Amino acid sequence: MNENQDEAGRARELFRKAYQCQMQGDTDRAIDLYTASIAAFPTAEAYTYRAWAISQDKKFGEAIDDCKRAIQLDPEYGNPYNDIGAYLIELGRPGEAEEWLQQAIDAPRYEARHFAHFNLGRVFEKQGKWLEAVAEFRKAYDLNNNYRYAAVAFQRLQARLN
Repeated sequence: MNENQDEAGRARELFRKAYQCQMQGDTDRAIDLYTASIAAFPTAEAYTYRAWAISQDKKFGEAIDDCKRAIQLDPEYGNPYNDIGAYLIELGRPGEAEEWLQQAIDAPRYEARHFAHFNLGRVFEKQGKWLEAVAEFRKAYDLNNNYRYAAVAFQRLQARLN
């Protein structure tokens, strides 16, 4: 095994531990472990998940910077595009979020497209584009029938339109 493979394996293990800490609510420890993972072998996933952990403290600017680093490493990975969109919505800048969310939807490597459709629905709803919002909430639900937020948003906005 060469040195790069050793570092990549170490980075994966650190990432796994970071994710466990994050899921247990220890975001400070998770951020430290994601940072160590990135130092060992930077990946788009580690930057994106560190951004998610950082965003828990409402540090959306830092989180967006990490997502942009993730995109530089792997422009086909959809998660950081969606996350930038979500952070921009939280910052009260939904108009800027739309382009990022569309890039997430179009990303070749993105397994959770329903999140991007849901967030795009949030953007359209904030802009008063209710029919477009309903359509996006419906797409999110169609992609993941277990995504309760999409179902609730779809039903709430559908009722408002009737």
